[in-house]
Amino acid sequence: MSSDGPDTSWFKSSRSTSGGDNCVEVRITDARFLVRDSKHPEDAVLSFGSGAWAAFLDSLRQS
Repeated sequence: MSSDGPDTSWFKSSRSTSGGDNCVEVRITDARFLVRDSKHPEDAVLSFGSGAWAAFLDSLRQS
Protein backbone atom coordinates (compact mmCIF):
# COMPACT_ATOMS: atom_id res chain seq x y z
CA MET A 1 0.00 0.00 0.00
CA SER A 2 1.17 3.46 -0.76
CA SER A 3 1.72 5.79 2.16
CA ASP A 4 2.17 9.01 0.21
CA GLY A 5 0.95 12.15 1.90
CA PRO A 6 1.95 14.67 4.50
CA ASP A 7 1.70 12.42 7.58
CA THR A 8 0.99 8.72 7.48
CA SER A 9 1.81 7.79 11.06
CA TRP A 10 -0.54 5.82 13.28
CA PHE A 11 -2.63 7.79 15.79
CA LYS A 12 -5.19 7.19 18.53
CA SER A 13 -8.32 9.17 19.24
CA SER A 14 -7.94 12.12 21.60
CA ARG A 15 -10.64 10.38 23.66
CA SER A 16 -8.38 7.39 24.30
CA THR A 17 -6.67 7.33 27.66
CA SER A 18 -3.24 5.95 28.39
CA GLY A 19 -4.78 3.28 30.64
CA GLY A 20 -7.53 2.33 28.22
CA ASP A 21 -7.81 -1.33 27.29
CA ASN A 22 -9.88 -0.89 24.13
CA CYS A 23 -7.81 1.42 21.95
CA VAL A 24 -7.35 1.21 18.23
CA GLU A 25 -4.97 3.18 16.06
CA VAL A 26 -5.76 4.67 12.67
CA ARG A 27 -3.49 5.48 9.76
CA ILE A 28 -4.70 7.41 6.73
CA THR A 29 -2.98 6.76 3.41
CA ASP A 30 -3.70 8.23 0.01
CA ALA A 31 -6.52 5.75 -0.66
CA ARG A 32 -7.27 3.78 2.52
CA PHE A 33 -8.07 4.09 6.22
CA LEU A 34 -6.14 1.47 8.19
CA VAL A 35 -7.14 0.33 11.69
CA ARG A 36 -5.17 -1.84 14.13
CA ASP A 37 -5.24 -2.86 17.79
CA SER A 38 -2.87 -0.60 19.71
CA LYS A 39 -1.94 -3.42 22.11
CA HIS A 40 -1.08 -5.80 19.26
CA PRO A 41 0.15 -3.68 16.35
CA GLU A 42 1.79 -6.71 14.74
CA ASP A 43 -1.60 -8.41 14.27
CA ALA A 44 -3.98 -7.98 11.35
CA VAL A 45 -4.79 -4.52 10.02
CA LEU A 46 -8.28 -3.65 8.79
CA SER A 47 -8.40 -1.59 5.60
CA PHE A 48 -11.36 0.59 4.57
CA GLY A 49 -12.06 2.67 1.49
CA SER A 50 -13.35 6.21 1.96
CA GLY A 51 -17.03 5.27 1.51
CA ALA A 52 -16.90 2.46 4.07
CA TRP A 53 -14.97 4.66 6.51
CA ALA A 54 -17.54 7.47 6.20
CA ALA A 55 -20.39 5.01 6.80
CA PHE A 56 -18.57 3.62 9.85
CA LEU A 57 -18.10 7.10 11.34
CA ASP A 58 -21.75 7.97 10.64
CA SER A 59 -22.87 4.84 12.50
CA LEU A 60 -20.73 5.83 15.50
CA ARG A 61 -22.25 9.30 15.59
CA GLN A 62 -25.76 7.82 15.56
CA SER A 63 -25.13 5.40 18.42
